[in-house]
Amino acid sequence: MSAELTRLAAHDSDGVVSSWPDSRQVNTGSLRRKVFTKGAWPYWSISLALLAGTALRLFFLLVYPEYDGDSGVYGTIAKNLLLHHAYALDGPFHLTLIRLPGYPLFLAIIFKFCGMDNFGAVRWIQLAIDLASCLLIAGFVRDHAARPAAHWALWLAALCPFTADYAAVPMTETNSIFCIALGLFAGGRLIGGIRRHGRILWTWMLLTALALSFAILLRPDGVLLAAAVVPGIWWYSRRNVVSLRAAMVCALLVALPLIPWTLRNYRVFHVFEPLAPRYANDPGEDPLPGYVRWTKTWLVEYVSSPEVYWRGDDIFVDVHMLPSRAFDSSEEYRETEKLISDYNLDTTITPALDARFAALAQERISRHPVRYYVVLPLARLADMALRPRTELLGDALPGRWWEWRLHPGGSLIAIGYGLINAGLLILAAIGFVRRQVPFAAVLGACLVFRCMLLLTLENADPRYTMEWFPILIVAAAVAIAPPPRAAIAVN
Repeated sequence: MSAELTRLAAHDSDGVVSSWPDSRQVNTGSLRRKVFTKGAWPYWSISLALLAGTALRLFFLLVYPEYDGDSGVYGTIAKNLLLHHAYALDGPFHLTLIRLPGYPLFLAIIFKFCGMDNFGAVRWIQLAIDLASCLLIAGFVRDHAARPAAHWALWLAALCPFTADYAAVPMTETNSIFCIALGLFAGGRLIGGIRRHGRILWTWMLLTALALSFAILLRPDGVLLAAAVVPGIWWYSRRNVVSLRAAMVCALLVALPLIPWTLRNYRVFHVFEPLAPRYANDPGEDPLPGYVRWTKTWLVEYVSSPEVYWRGDDIFVDVHMLPSRAFDSSEEYRETEKLISDYNLDTTITPALDARFAALAQERISRHPVRYYVVLPLARLADMALRPRTELLGDALPGRWWEWRLHPGGSLIAIGYGLINAGLLILAAIGFVRRQVPFAAVLGACLVFRCMLLLTLENADPRYTMEWFPILIVAAAVAIAPPPRAAIAVN
């Protein structure tokens, strides 16, 4: 796969800025004679970037091979697909629709050929997929910016620790990032073909639709990528008569794989569910709306999710882990303490208890509606965007990184992670402000749509922002290496 993607990235499309070496420049004999000359630098840069990216991902794979709770859910569905030919969960065995079928099918294929529950093989394959994403991101920049920017994009993508560590976790993020990278790369080629030739290039159309569709089959929020790219196909080729038809065809191809899933859910559960439920609950299961709404009246930091939010209806909750903003008065503290104490008796949220949480939530919202509807959503978004992204590093780094005295070494590393993250955000902002980002409307829409979604969430999980990074890397790369005068970014 990597060799093919390198070939695609090196291909010089008509009318597109030439950057990386293509097949016309490659002469094996002369390359060997000039391997240590300035002309060989592009080959060394690509090879060293991929080598460094492989080393970084191997570090996370070997040292921090995380296994998330969602990994078990996806793995169980994959095993039941193979063993019982049923899209189902265990404990007890029952059909389900709480997860879209993309990642379970991905796991099932690996388990089929590499052994049941072989999550080690999953991690190695995701390592290769993540490196392929790096090449696609760089290839997209190569097509629409300049040679230095393409190399910067490859190095930034290869050495980005926030995406690299997810390759070692059996979850959807690595595959979702790959779909974004492929969607941008193929979509850019599709638009370029329409603009130059006045016709649809079907290879790029099918690859674009495949990327957008699989992004949706992996995660419900994958629909945001299609919502940005499909209109972008029309917008950036709108002077051509086939532009609207190309966008409509792409939208149809993206939607087609969702039809069997939607029909299956209606036949089995008698509900219309083309994606997955908002709270990942099967029909008939209580999503605990009162408890969820109560947490939404105070939750800001990511650490409150594992300490409180995710424990609901399952694990003991310590009222002392709640932040001070969870109580507006001493009387409310006592009321909340009684609620938590009643829950801890059997760690089950009954309908009556959920109603009490809902009543408390409504009281808090009535007192401070601006806090609930504006301040807290923005604070959660800021936490997801700016916090050190160390959530996958187990016990090695503290979740409460700001408690310096308890773990100075871990806090220092976490602050370093935070500075890297902030630096990438600043560079990306510079790229957009300078109007250097190719297809800025599409990439900007991806970021805006995701921010709008994140503002509706009750928990501040930085995992939901991972799909930002292909776009941030593109924008940061063109900011670091501005295009030459002859290169014109598509804006």
